[in-house]
Amino acid sequence: MVVMVENGPLSTALNAKVMGSGREAMVLAHGFGTNQSLWDNMVGKLSQKYRVVVFDWTFWGSIKDPNLYDPQKYSSYSAFAEDLIALLDELGLTSTIFLGHSMSGLIGCIASTKRPDLFQRLILLCSSPRYLNTEDYEGGFDQSDIEQMIANMESNYENWATQFSSLVVDEADPLSLIRLRKCLHEMRPEVAVSLAKTVFRVDEREILEKVDIPCTILHTKTDVAAPASVAIFMQKQIKGSCTVRVINTNGHFPHLTAHLQLLQVLGEILGF
Repeated sequence: MVVMVENGPLSTALNAKVMGSGREAMVLAHGFGTNQSLWDNMVGKLSQKYRVVVFDWTFWGSIKDPNLYDPQKYSSYSAFAEDLIALLDELGLTSTIFLGHSMSGLIGCIASTKRPDLFQRLILLCSSPRYLNTEDYEGGFDQSDIEQMIANMESNYENWATQFSSLVVDEADPLSLIRLRKCLHEMRPEVAVSLAKTVFRVDEREILEKVDIPCTILHTKTDVAAPASVAIFMQKQIKGSCTVRVINTNGHFPHLTAHLQLLQVLGEILGF
């Protein structure tokens, strides 16, 4: 397996790596509170067929320049989408397969409407355009739930991170639980709170009807952060061809807790 660390300014800043030597490129984008390491169990298999790109978003705690994350700039997903576009341009990649977990799925959707040439397929893993319930939409959280969560993060971030991990990862999987908690604890609390306000208050439902790239929505049997109703809603709203697949596991982080099941589904979708 070929491993290459890119030397461009943005790819260096975002710890980007390209692994494998396939003709097609697959981009793996992590979600809130985690980093590229959560893809580690999958990269070996995927890099046998693709050039696999992994990187860390600017909010990640180990990014060398802490000033890269500007709360005002990243108060919406649009700035993240611009970073993604710039990264792919810097790496010279087009027509990629983009696999985005959680918030990254919607970031990929936004980027695809701006630069469709960069994407051949979007795979949206446990993603949601809006977490807040309304009268005609089930996002999974009431307003009071979100406000209480943010208040808990502000008052005692480390305690919140420990409790949140247990909500999204089964305690019967202690190794995954420890790994997720470690990731969350490595985020700077002030950045985590700022980003949580962006993520859990976002409403990107309108972008879906502009997405014309073929999509596959992947969700688990039970996910408190992205219930099945969200996947159904997204499938109906996305403009282009879109299918939904259920991964035979529970929780919000199947790439961490059930990578073999996820790889099986990806293999069926992509033909490897």
